[in-house]
Amino acid sequence: MLGGKHILLIIGGGIAAYKSLDLIRQLTKAGARVTPVLTRAGAQFVTPLSVSALAQSKVYTDLFDLTDEAEMGHIELSRAADLVVVAPATADLMAKMANGHADDLASTLLMATDKHVLIAPAMNVRMWDHPATRRNLETLRADRILVAGPNEGAMACGEFGPGRMSEPDEIADAIDTALSDGPLKGRHILITSGPTHEPIDPVRYIANRSSGQQGTAIAEALAGQGASVTFITGPATAPRPQGVQVIEVETADQMLDATKNALPADVAIFAAAVADYKVDETSNQKIKKSGSDAPKITLLQNSDILAQISKHKNRPVLVIGFAAETQDVEAHATAKRQRKGCDWILANDVSAETGIMGGSENQITLISEAGADPWPRMSKRQVAAQLAARIIEALK
Repeated sequence: MLGGKHILLIIGGGIAAYKSLDLIRQLTKAGARVTPVLTRAGAQFVTPLSVSALAQSKVYTDLFDLTDEAEMGHIELSRAADLVVVAPATADLMAKMANGHADDLASTLLMATDKHVLIAPAMNVRMWDHPATRRNLETLRADRILVAGPNEGAMACGEFGPGRMSEPDEIADAIDTALSDGPLKGRHILITSGPTHEPIDPVRYIANRSSGQQGTAIAEALAGQGASVTFITGPATAPRPQGVQVIEVETADQMLDATKNALPADVAIFAAAVADYKVDETSNQKIKKSGSDAPKITLLQNSDILAQISKHKNRPVLVIGFAAETQDVEAHATAKRQRKGCDWILANDVSAETGIMGGSENQITLISEAGADPWPRMSKRQVAAQLAARIIEALK
């Protein structure tokens, strides 16, 4: 997919800039042509010589270089590529993009381009969680800016959490997806997947039996159709999908927050098996046996993520829920769709004898305003492909 493609790569000023060198290597190895733009801050972390050597191309740095303006003006430079990629996208660069600043070459190119833009955020966890960054991210998503990452992990500053730039191979996959010419290109689709874990104490939790396989299959099918996918997953056993933005959470409350932060979206698919209840007071220490008396645990209902997003001010055009039932599947799913206010419900029978929960196959009945549409039993990848086809048709 990348063969013959032209990538304009803007390298921001952060320690993660060193990863941009490996990204250039991977892109050129895949047959892409990379034109690098190095910000002044970025040049503090990687040198123009190393970037130029790997890209086998001139490195652009200064907006007011008259020679460059004569050879290739910033307007032409911003539009000559098939995709503009910002990696790392620092908090400062994201703020400039969200607020329309154009005071250097990188920000001017981003303002002047008529091509899709993909950013790979990278910053300290506190900066990533700052309300200003969250507002800027929401603005960028609304502007159809594609986002890859960030990941969660250890950082150069010694802290741990979200804000670590995605690995070069993950960004390369996101670039490949962004350049695909599928019917969902330019669409942002939000997917929740896997179980949630609601802690009782440091070693025990409440959860559902979900592997996350169906959610992963749906994410990969939609990304393959050109969609920009945000994948919010609980602690699932299934591998994470490639070419999408993955956000890891543990509890239902965390999943709700991540879902709201990922809006706006064109489509939201709630495939996660969210625990219905959480513990009122989680113990900081392991609860020990005390004679013959069982510990007293008070449960509270978790927030209803599907219902809240169905009524949200930034409600997606198409909201899709799942209903895992063990009896009266169609009736329960129909009532759930009406109660939650979503557009479609994908209902399935997860009784133990079906082998569907945690298995490789699924059998869906799609519940919509038009009624019930039973699908034959098929692999979860086939279910994902059929759902993608229905979504494409619905968005026409």
